[in-house]
Amino acid sequence: MSWAIPRPTSKTISDGIGRSTKPTVPRRTIAPRSVWCRSRVGGHAVNGYFVKNIGVNRGKPRIWLQGLELEKAGFQPGASYEIDVKGNSVVLTVKADGTRIVSPKKVRERTLPVIDLNSKALLAIFDGMAAVRVIPKDGEIYIVPLASEIKKQERFQRLREKLENGEPLAIGSLSHGGGILTHAIHEGLRRAGIKAKLAFANEIRPELIEHAAHNNDAWSRETVPLAAPMQELAFDDRALAQVPNVEILEAGIPCSGASRAGVAKRGLKHPEEHPEVGHLVVSALILLNKAAPAVVLIENVVTYATSASASILRTQLRDLGYTTHERVLSGKEWGAIDNRERWCMVAVTHGISFDFDQLVPPDTVPRELSEILDPIGPDDPRWSTMQGLKDKQERDKAEGKNFKMQVFDASDTSIGTLTKGYSRVRSTDPKLRHPTNPELLRQFTPAEHARMKTIPGHLLEGASDTVQHEMAGQSVIWEQFVDVGHHAGNALNRVVGKPEVARPVITDRDTPAMRAAKERFLAESAEPIPHDYMPACLDVPQAPIRKLRIS
Repeated sequence: MSWAIPRPTSKTISDGIGRSTKPTVPRRTIAPRSVWCRSRVGGHAVNGYFVKNIGVNRGKPRIWLQGLELEKAGFQPGASYEIDVKGNSVVLTVKADGTRIVSPKKVRERTLPVIDLNSKALLAIFDGMAAVRVIPKDGEIYIVPLASEIKKQERFQRLREKLENGEPLAIGSLSHGGGILTHAIHEGLRRAGIKAKLAFANEIRPELIEHAAHNNDAWSRETVPLAAPMQELAFDDRALAQVPNVEILEAGIPCSGASRAGVAKRGLKHPEEHPEVGHLVVSALILLNKAAPAVVLIENVVTYATSASASILRTQLRDLGYTTHERVLSGKEWGAIDNRERWCMVAVTHGISFDFDQLVPPDTVPRELSEILDPIGPDDPRWSTMQGLKDKQERDKAEGKNFKMQVFDASDTSIGTLTKGYSRVRSTDPKLRHPTNPELLRQFTPAEHARMKTIPGHLLEGASDTVQHEMAGQSVIWEQFVDVGHHAGNALNRVVGKPEVARPVITDRDTPAMRAAKERFLAESAEPIPHDYMPACLDVPQAPIRKLRIS
């Protein structure tokens, strides 16, 4: 069977254990590969796989080999051998005329072979590493860096080369939805002067993939759609093999099991008990490992931060060579009317300096609901008494349930979060009160929903009202994650010594005093970005009309 997903290749290089590979990285970069026991590699059997810590003896690095680690390669006490450094490997080879001798060690009734490598010069290639792999083959032992170390070096080098050459960074998206998070991250990177392209998008609902492919300008002809359950994709060996390397991976891991509503509805003891999405952290990590991003961005409900899944993410990312940073972001801080709070984790490869505390919300002026409402007249049939919901509220109150209607006026500056199921007209979802008749209420429209979350309208247009509410309700505050992408982009600029692209941003909502202060900053500290550098969509509420680059 032929797979039509293109994969660039380079010249064949060695992975350090006597095997040739065709990596998707430059020649000087070590391509990450797995080694399996009793597999055939380069015509020689791999007889084992050992991970050994690098110790210290008399101020020099030390690797102690004993017993099975040597016996599996045919190294016996008294045997002669040689040591060579080949690329990223230290290779021990049994030779009749070798200059080194395997030492014996008496352990109870057995005499074990021992080799003590205690040399700064010999082990210099492992400087800074805590452990190595020991791979015994017939007559040879390869000592090579851990696969996680090789992957860490490879993804950082790949990122740095693209940044130095001005090439677009490849982005992968898991649980893509309508691609609102993806679009925000792309826009944030653009504001930091970094080009990006969406390499692949995974989403369980094919209709959302179809919609995003046509509406979302983060997509291109080269974007690979992966319309499948994440867990199916992660455990399909053939499909997984086609997932390309990316520099940035973003994911909104489904939160049904971690949200308070989801826990209450199903009576879950813990989020991972959810039968459909509780286990998806495993699939996400498998896909992350395959895509090998230098930067990982994950968002979820705030309660996800205390779940076992989040703990697994933190520790596994640590072991893969990432440093994790977390923060709870509030929509109100970013001037959004929908005060959605989201937990965000940014994991960066060692060598990238990122500080979430340095992400400061922009100066904003409170906005009223009236500013984002569609022109719906007082006699429009969408206004109704919603008597059934009012009666339900009274029944809930009588039964001691704390389910209350959320009713807002056009003068309010903040409302409760509109969620994925908003189109179902539920009693506890926000409603708008009629301007003259307080008995009448209506639902917010999809366009109003988008504006509450600062989402560019074109990302939702063309879908049914139900699907538009679903896409917006399970998404993020767009402008907020634009700033997260911008902040991450500046961290990447620092990797290659490029100047950061700074905010402030002058908007048409600035007060005169705020505008004057920003203009002074512009005059004193910055130069305008070229006029052709524009946001992805110009009709977004509070979209910037000027951006800066610190000179």
